[in-house]
Amino acid sequence: MFSLLSSLVTTFTEIVPPGLLFTLLAVPLVNFQHLKTYRDEFIGTLLMIGLTFSPGKWIAEDSMYLAWAVHVVGVVAADKIGGGQHVNPSMSVAMFSLGKCDYTEMYVRIAGAMGGGLVAFPLFKALSDMLGWTPLGGPEFNADGDEDGSAAAASEFFATFFLGLLVYLVNWELNFGKHHYWIKQTLTALGIRALIQLFPTAGPAMNPMLGTTWSVFAYNGFPEDVRHYLVYWVASILGALASGFAYAVYDGCEFLGMKLPIGPINPPKTVAAPSKKKKKN
Repeated sequence: MFSLLSSLVTTFTEIVPPGLLFTLLAVPLVNFQHLKTYRDEFIGTLLMIGLTFSPGKWIAEDSMYLAWAVHVVGVVAADKIGGGQHVNPSMSVAMFSLGKCDYTEMYVRIAGAMGGGLVAFPLFKALSDMLGWTPLGGPEFNADGDEDGSAAAASEFFATFFLGLLVYLVNWELNFGKHHYWIKQTLTALGIRALIQLFPTAGPAMNPMLGTTWSVFAYNGFPEDVRHYLVYWVASILGALASGFAYAVYDGCEFLGMKLPIGPINPPKTVAAPSKKKKKN
């Protein structure tokens, strides 16, 4: 019996991406209340990787600027089709810090994004092999000249910091009227493209899920080099928290459940109460 069980487990582990089962442990939390959240993050991540990593590989291989334009379209399409999920553990942490989701929802969103990423890269590699397309790549940093990973970590910190500010600005501070969604998502996509060009040292990822799930796929296991986690998790999440702190100072909202002693820079506008008309005798 145990021989059969061993054979089944071995076969199963050869098929299932490393770590995927651990992400599924988040599904039963709070009596499965966040099952939909996990599913949406999982599907949203699949869409995001497929639609934003394919430009320059599957589409517009010979034109860099056309690939950039297709990437912008891919960012908007992935968000629209996927329902506007976080698909980014750093942004999930930022949203938690600003009170936009509770700790359990943040945890499930991170798990769903990781699950989607762990499935996406081998899935799209199989699709590339079947159709004869160029395989997709992923973010990696080069340790040559950056032995402690500090330059790559700084790059990820600032890239994620500015990504957070961009998300808050176009989603919460600006209003583009009836075309708000399409304009704000296009601006987000253009901003992401600009950050990719400005902070290229670590790939860039601006997303811990991308850095780690690509590495798991490319090297068939979770990274053992601590610098990987410094760059793609610690630095990126610190950048997201710094952006959340900056927004809390600006807006006056709570940060990590606390009212900050500074701010708001942009106090809420007070509307004067309408004056009461005196009754005529």
